[in-house]
Amino acid sequence: MPTRSGTGWLVVRAGGQTCAIALDDVIETMRPLPIVPLPGMPPAVLGTAVIRGEAVPVVHAAALLGDGQVRPTRFVTLKVADRCVALAVDDVIGFRHADATGEDAMPPLLRDAREHAVAALEVADHDLVLVLDGVRLVPADVWTALERDDARNLRAHPG
Repeated sequence: MPTRSGTGWLVVRAGGQTCAIALDDVIETMRPLPIVPLPGMPPAVLGTAVIRGEAVPVVHAAALLGDGQVRPTRFVTLKVADRCVALAVDDVIGFRHADATGEDAMPPLLRDAREHAVAALEVADHDLVLVLDGVRLVPADVWTALERDDARNLRAHPG
């Protein structure tokens, strides 16, 4: 995965983890829509939802991390090759900017993902796995540093 130094990130929660998604991969966030389950899909794929008139696969981020019991409250639609995939997450926290140091401190989401869930997803959708490989887990100390930087910037540049 190419480095994305200095990029913006959409920060979300999934299965008790804080995750950062490069804004280059994000189309939009929205409330969850009705999902139609599909037989034979990997466990992390909840089914499809009709988004902007198209049937879009919905992937449960928490299920990738081993917590499929969490009920998603938001969708984040992602650009995957020439199509869209919805990532179902627990919460959308907001936008952050992270420098190269911050990114280096954030391990890939799929590093801690359940191996069998990723393997099944890889067979079903290789392009999606490439995009998910760019999603980063945000450790608590990195999150604290990002919040501290945001507060410092706000004080330096009010209103």
